Formats: sequence, structure tokens, C-alpha cells
Amino acid sequence: MDQKLLPGLYIVATPIGNLGDITLRAVDVLRGVSTIACEDTRVTGRLLHHLGISGRMLRYDDHAGEAERERLLGLMAVEPVALVSDAGTPLISDPGYRLVREAKERGIAVTSLPGPSAAIVAITLSGLPSDRFLFAGFLPNKAKAREDTLRELAAVPATLVFYETAPRLEAALEAIAAVLPGRQVAVARELTKKFEECRPGSPAELIDHYRAHPPKGEIVLVIGPPVDAPTGEINADALLRAELQTSKASQAAAAVARATGLDRKVLYARALELK
Repeated sequence: MDQKLLPGLYIVATPIGNLGDITLRAVDVLRGVSTIACEDTRVTGRLLHHLGISGRMLRYDDHAGEAERERLLGLMAVEPVALVSDAGTPLISDPGYRLVREAKERGIAVTSLPGPSAAIVAITLSGLPSDRFLFAGFLPNKAKAREDTLRELAAVPATLVFYETAPRLEAALEAIAAVLPGRQVAVARELTKKFEECRPGSPAELIDHYRAHPPKGEIVLVIGPPVDAPTGEINADALLRAELQTSKASQAAAAVARATGLDRKVLYARALELK
């Protein structure tokens, strides 16, 4: 690096599997900061060792409180500080946004370095529509909450992307089959690693496959958009019909309004006609 890094927060994406995916800029920044905030010092330590970097690490994860955040904010006001996750792009399904928000509120410079993201890799491998997608983090663990989440997003005219764990994959696929019938799904796992897989199919086909071949590793679920939703435009009737299968007209109108930005009163009137 030709120039010394200025004080501030540097959000650094790290590999999700293949260490060769680290960017040259990320290496320069990790080498140039005074402190690296990370989820697990053991995981980040292995990456730094591979890169030949020795840096001070401070833990910052889901359980970090106000004291840890204040310490980092104090440091980045006078020194360059990097934020990394165990794998991928920080803030994607982790609590780092609070640190970014408070840094901005205090006038601390924030710089984000683009890099690996499991959600983006899965979308590009899935073969499902990628012009419009919604990333919704992890599906809830409990069955009812999982189904409620899928039902809430059923009318969204976009490909849906979730993170999931191997032990919960079958339950997630069963919920998708029940709540989003007819949708195509892709299961992406071990991304960028030796045994990378992105398997498309119906939920039933995927359940049969993974019962016979229990999966390992972290998983991304990609779910195709509503079958009747044309690419690039909003088919309000199709979305309303999908919602009316399980909801009252008022609830269906509210869900479609949230998903599309269309007028709720107009949608309610149309929902009454369709019902």
C-alpha cells in the first residue's frame, strides 16, 4: 500500500471458502489497519496467518454490547479499523450495521470494500431470475414462524434468498412446498469449495435427494418468484390471488401494497372483486 490509511471504519469482505477469493485491496487494508474487529479471533486468525499478516484483533459479534462498540468507535476516530465477519461480506445477516450507523452519526469515515457474498454466488449459480431478488437472512427455526415468514413474502414479485443450516434444510423445504407450491428452488452449498453444489428442483425432489444424501456445510436457499409474475412488471391480480388463498381481502391488499408500493385501497377493491 502506497499511502497510510486514514482513520475510520473499513468494511472488508473475506472469502466464504476459497481463500483465493480475497482481493488485493482487502489484503492491503487488513495489513494497514491498526485493529481488526471480527466475529471469532480464531477464524480470522487463520486467514491472517495464511496472508502473512499479524494484526491486533478485537471480538465483535452478535453478543457485543455497548462497551465493545464504544471501544471500537473510540479507536476508529483516531485510527483505521477493519470490520470482518467469519466469511463473506460483513453486515449481511450480522449485527455490524449498528457500528456503521453510530460511526456515521459521529462523523467517522466509513469505507466498504466489495468482495465475496454467499447470497450473490448462489443467485448467479441457481439459474433462477436474478433481475430482482430479496435477501431475507435466515428462516426462523420454529415451524410456525418459518411458515409465517414465507407467507408474508409469498406475493413479492422477486426471487427469494435465504440462509439455512444443513440440519434444518428438510424442514425448510417442507415449508416451502406447503406455503409456496409450484415454486422452483435451488439449494446452494459448500460455495467456492471443492464440493460446491447448486442443485435446482422442486421442494419434493430436493427433499428426496437430501434424505438420501444428507447435506453438510452452510446452505443458501434460492426460491423462484411467483409463477404468474411477469419479469419486469407487477401483476397485481396474480399477487392478490396468491395472497387470497390464505388471507382475507384486507390482509391480501396490505401484503401486496407492502411488496409493490401500489395503493392499498385500490388493491382492496380489486381483492374483493377477485374473491
